[in-house]
Amino acid sequence: MSVLPDEIRAQLLRKGILLEVATFAWNVIEGGIAITAGSLAGSVALVSFGVDSVVETVSAGVVGWRLRLELRGESSAKVEEVERRSSTIAGALLLGLAAYIVVDGGLQLLGKGQHAEASVVGIILTSLSLLVMPVLALSKLRTAALLGSGALRLDAYETITCAWLSFTTLLGLGLNALVGWWWADPLAAFFLLPLIIREGLSGIRGGHGDEHSGD
Repeated sequence: MSVLPDEIRAQLLRKGILLEVATFAWNVIEGGIAITAGSLAGSVALVSFGVDSVVETVSAGVVGWRLRLELRGESSAKVEEVERRSSTIAGALLLGLAAYIVVDGGLQLLGKGQHAEASVVGIILTSLSLLVMPVLALSKLRTAALLGSGALRLDAYETITCAWLSFTTLLGLGLNALVGWWWADPLAAFFLLPLIIREGLSGIRGGHGDEHSGD
């Protein structure tokens, strides 16, 4: 059972909702630009980055809904049910992203896909994301710890994944643009697979579900 005063908990819930609204808005724009630019350049890393943004958009919407339910005073049983569903959905979306990286990235590395071209738009976008995502992730982790919310914690790890994916995508795009190493693009996406798969399985198995709020 939470020991936080009701007023403090309500403030944290509002902060969590605002963080999810910010995440949703940012990733709608980011995902659209990344997928479009990645498709035009044939960049599996940039498209993967965009798909991850879509995953984060869905996750932010679901987790924001869960936080709003508690703020509205819904029963702890209903909040916990939504918490479990949120974690499962977020985990499944991460595993879907991992599957995309394996298939599309693997085809490129085997020489059966389109070699990525340089993308200035992608470089600018991932650079901006590398500045924004760590700030959002840290705020989410702190808020999740205080609330005891597994769903918000998992969503924070998705934001961390996005930050790392920003870095690896930027690295791959940069190497491709500067020295023509096309294989650096799909290879960059593969470096995120362990983290993506681990957190995806954790969400589906309820790996963070022992931190229920409202109990």
